[in-house]
Amino acid sequence: MPASFRRSLAAWIGACVLVINHAAHAATPSLELNVELDPGTRRFKAQAEVVPASRDFRFALHEALEISAVSAAGKPLQATPAGREGAIRGWRIVLPAGAEKLHLEYGGTLPALDRSLDHRGVLRGLPPMTSVEGSFLPAGGAWYPQPAPLFSYRVTLSVPAGQRALVAGRLLSENIPADKADGSNNYRASFEFAQPADGIDLMAGPWIVREKIMHRTAGGPLRLRTYFLRDLDAMPGLADGYLEDTQRYLALYEERIGAYPFTEFSVVASPLPTGFGMPTLTYLGADVLKLPFIRATSLGHEVLHNWWGNGVYVDYAKGNWSEGLTTFMADYAYKERESAEAAHEMRLGWLRDFAAVPADSQQPLASFRSRTHGAAAAVGYGKSAMLFVMLRDAIGEDAFWRGIRTLWDKNRFRPASWDDLKQSFSQACNCSLDTFFDQWLNRAGGPTVAIESASVKPAGGKQHLTLALQQSAPPYAMRLPVELVYADRSEMRSIDISRKSNTVTLDTDAAPQGVRLDPDLRLWRVLHREQLPPILRQWITAKAPRLVVPSNDVQVRDAVGELARRLFEVPPQTVAVDAVNNGSEPVLLAGLHADVDTALAAAGLPPRPAKLDRGSAQVWTVQRNDGAPLAVVSARDAGALRALLRPLPHYGSQSWLVFDGSRALERGVWPAPGPLVKVQTGG
Repeated sequence: MPASFRRSLAAWIGACVLVINHAAHAATPSLELNVELDPGTRRFKAQAEVVPASRDFRFALHEALEISAVSAAGKPLQATPAGREGAIRGWRIVLPAGAEKLHLEYGGTLPALDRSLDHRGVLRGLPPMTSVEGSFLPAGGAWYPQPAPLFSYRVTLSVPAGQRALVAGRLLSENIPADKADGSNNYRASFEFAQPADGIDLMAGPWIVREKIMHRTAGGPLRLRTYFLRDLDAMPGLADGYLEDTQRYLALYEERIGAYPFTEFSVVASPLPTGFGMPTLTYLGADVLKLPFIRATSLGHEVLHNWWGNGVYVDYAKGNWSEGLTTFMADYAYKERESAEAAHEMRLGWLRDFAAVPADSQQPLASFRSRTHGAAAAVGYGKSAMLFVMLRDAIGEDAFWRGIRTLWDKNRFRPASWDDLKQSFSQACNCSLDTFFDQWLNRAGGPTVAIESASVKPAGGKQHLTLALQQSAPPYAMRLPVELVYADRSEMRSIDISRKSNTVTLDTDAAPQGVRLDPDLRLWRVLHREQLPPILRQWITAKAPRLVVPSNDVQVRDAVGELARRLFEVPPQTVAVDAVNNGSEPVLLAGLHADVDTALAAAGLPPRPAKLDRGSAQVWTVQRNDGAPLAVVSARDAGALRALLRPLPHYGSQSWLVFDGSRALERGVWPAPGPLVKVQTGG
């Protein structure tokens, strides 16, 4: 994902950054920064040369930073307070007539790196933080005076010799100091971002840097780097593997979209559980980088964001399209290349995630800005990616990829909205896509569609198959895939529906025995109950979750409480063991193996599934037709429960898991085939 968390205070900071008035400048907004950062003392010092968009310049700085000097054309100026939002303070400086550039000096002691942050805390926005193990000064952390919503910049960084530092952009120069025990010399690097940028993220750490030059038949060479902590760098083949895979992804997307818009790409290790994509780099948690599947999934996703999100900007006021398009062209495309079954499983996961979101938490796709909770992710990633699946099905492969290239060619380094996407794809297919985009973008939820009845009768040497279909109101206009099932084969047909009640007749050579609606799951819709086994997302996004702890041990109860706080987005209500079958809100039963088994038996619920009886902890949902939805976490001891704190919230799309410590040994979703509607004869 791109660093969209930087917009958590976007409305307020945007007002501080730029006030258009009669004194607006003609010069292009830009920023030159000279930064000194000492992670050991947390001291930060900066000199800024700012060409703002307006002489009445308003900007924001974190409360840890104090302004020490302001001048323009050699004359001192006054910075006056201009409001406050939490830890962010607004400032105002009025430049004298004829002055275009502002000199600003500021600094302070930054907050310490907060290692207690989980992935949710990271997504909700961060202050600038520093420590010797790693520093992150996010664009939304107000650590620099932003000249305008879009601006160019040049940044020179200085950190102690044992550290390395970078920002997004082209590396202009780098001074690597000789090792000196007294620490008297610093690492220095300068970066330039000449294109319009919407923010600057600064990262520093005790990294070992590896580099590979990628040569291209068209365009100049690309600098590829890894910035890894010592233990990561020491893992055999890891850094080289990331460099090789980065090169492979860059070549793939250059062919699909157009030339890579930058001069380098770096994979940077973070001490926090981040997964951010910035122009020219990705900032991934060090623990995540070790996982074998990351290079085959997340890395390509972050590389692709250099086209979508960092190459073509998102017009966030009109919705975030880049996460869905990137998910479609990266994560989903990898599954398609793996197998049809793998792609089907991903579509099923999106639809099951959507079905787990309470109706009053569902939002239109046009309202999605960033992933701050599970309900938003189900829409902004799942529904958005499915929109592109449906769009490609509707206009065809050739037109779809023409639309992708048109979108890139027309919008490089410009903000683009869903309307810009619609125009690009409409131009590519030479067709109107107004209805398609309007219904999938501006309506919350999705349609409920069902085949009410199916009948067949002979007519003129053929069989007339009549289908009666119903969909929820207001109706959608859809091309609906339908499977006709015979004794020895099946075939797919497509039918167009646009009303609440639809009767469609198809000619067939033989009488089918049954029909099944969209078995390949190529439409965004509310799945039939038979296709919706319980998954953990139902508990993660529950509005009023409940918690049952059958174990009396204090350490176990504390561990369960901590796990519940990590898992649920809303604090749960703790209820007694005998309340497992009461109410309608989801219940989490969590404790030690023996206590969990006793509680299940006492409640008359199915016992622990035999296939899960191994490992240090098991997690499963209980399929039942009545009573509150139930999920179970059963562990060997308090330590096994605490080992689930970080991994478990990431498995919302699963029905069951087996863990050995924090490692998931096996996982899955309870089987749930869709209903087959029997075809009546002689109708």
